[in-house]
Amino acid sequence: MKFKIKKKDQVVVISGKDKGRTGEVLEVIPGDAWTPSRVLVSKINIVTKHKKPTQTDAGGIVKLEAPLALSKVMLADPKTGKPTRVRIKTQPNGDRVRVALKSGETIA
Repeated sequence: MKFKIKKKDQVVVISGKDKGRTGEVLEVIPGDAWTPSRVLVSKINIVTKHKKPTQTDAGGIVKLEAPLALSKVMLADPKTGKPTRVRIKTQPNGDRVRVALKSGETIA
């Protein structure tokens, strides 16, 4: 599947308990017919997990990021930092680039 959001992009959460917060995409997890596509964002959707001790790890209660549905995030505009939609434009030399619709800036 092709996604307009990629690893290391800055995204804004548009719904849920972390609405309005911004973070960097750590991983994009493609879905299939039964599960939605998900995205792992740094310092967003923090959950606590109880880990059992192992021979190498002490265990205990740890806080970590849980995946969010891809529909709950939008790419942050590089100029303003606000959420924006993305369009794919083809350059005259044949390269395809992502463009933020609000400001018209190209997204690296």
